[in-house]
Amino acid sequence: MARDVSDPTPVTSRDELVAWSEAGAKVPAQFRIGTEHEKLPFYQADRRPVPYAGRLEQGGIRALLEGMQEELDWEPIVEAGNIIGLYDSFGGAISLEPGGQFELSGAPLASVHETRAETLRHFAALKTVAAPLDIGFLALGMSPKWTRAETPMMPKQRYAIMARYMPKVGAYGLDMMFRTCTVQTNFDYADEADMVTKLRVSLALQPLITALFANSPFADGKLNGYLSMRSEIWRDTDAARTGMLPFAFEPGMGFERYVDYALDVPMYFVKRGDHYHDVAGASFRDLLAGRLAALPGERATLSDWANHLSTIFPEVRLKRYLEMRGADAGPQSFLHALPALCFGLLYDPVALDGAWQIVKGWDAAARQQLRAETPRLGLGAKIAGRSLRDIANDVLALARQGLAKRARRDADGHDETIYLEPLEAVAAGKSQAEDLIHRFKTRWNGSVDPAFSECAF
Repeated sequence: MARDVSDPTPVTSRDELVAWSEAGAKVPAQFRIGTEHEKLPFYQADRRPVPYAGRLEQGGIRALLEGMQEELDWEPIVEAGNIIGLYDSFGGAISLEPGGQFELSGAPLASVHETRAETLRHFAALKTVAAPLDIGFLALGMSPKWTRAETPMMPKQRYAIMARYMPKVGAYGLDMMFRTCTVQTNFDYADEADMVTKLRVSLALQPLITALFANSPFADGKLNGYLSMRSEIWRDTDAARTGMLPFAFEPGMGFERYVDYALDVPMYFVKRGDHYHDVAGASFRDLLAGRLAALPGERATLSDWANHLSTIFPEVRLKRYLEMRGADAGPQSFLHALPALCFGLLYDPVALDGAWQIVKGWDAAARQQLRAETPRLGLGAKIAGRSLRDIANDVLALARQGLAKRARRDADGHDETIYLEPLEAVAAGKSQAEDLIHRFKTRWNGSVDPAFSECAF
């Protein structure tokens, strides 16, 4: 999340929370996709992580943000005197994840060509600022070398609250916070029925997304046994706020059902002014009723609700739009491939129906088993007698047809189907992770150090 929402409008009922998500509906002509991607900063001289304040001889994350503010002329986001992010007036933002992962939260855009242009501008500015600081960025889904203890923590109150709470509810929560990177897309819905269809298709296909984007086979300087360790980490982070949302496939699914689910997810914090009150484990229902023990008499606002939704981490998340969250971060071509897949598959009615026909017969147990096996097996995982590789070919063909039908062309006359090519190459051959494992076992001679040059932006 780029920055916490600031809307003091009081909320007094569950129905108002439902109406808030309903109000996110858009007519198809207004559909947009926003792309968020994270990257791990490191000092190029010694491949060490970059702390917020930097080292005596070198600037750190703070200097990087200050430089980007000057380069882009974006507004700073400041907390307790520390610059922790930037935003512009068009919906884009730069934010920090707990371990210093540097995130671009892209603006809502109408084509993949625009997404690519946005990404190129971001990296051009980042290179200008980062090069004098000797800072590079890894294009991987997980830190390949540093231990959790070696990873710095960014000075954000919400992260301190989460770091205290995470070990109570899962084995890998701190690894998720400090050592992983993702690329995700945010996409629109026309009404409740459209939201439900897109949510169900996206949830069912998240293991496929994970397999196509798998790019985190290293941890602590060695192979970790997975193609997507980032995805495996989410399986033991916090069961109350993660997972495949089996209720989304049940009769009666809609905005109300998701609100009821979110109300039962324990809170992390309540923000008042510039202060984050630690209420980890408390119920939003109590805040809604003015009965929150830590803040007696305090009532919920729309800010509280929006910020609470940002601390729920299922494979696909509903706010006033949907967020697809199953992909490892990777090189630039893969940062464009995810929005291309979403544009082609989810915004074309024929493609969306075709995807639903593929997944509608899968039951909850089969979907869950696929989710459990994919981090290790990738496209070799199976469901309903078919491998994910076979399913990938069908899904990518649907997405290609949807993109071709859109016929959005760049200055060179290319339509958006060109952005699916990295995924089609994976489906026909090896994932990024499998390629990295091969390099590690052969010319890298069992070292992850070459990743800092070969897997850097």
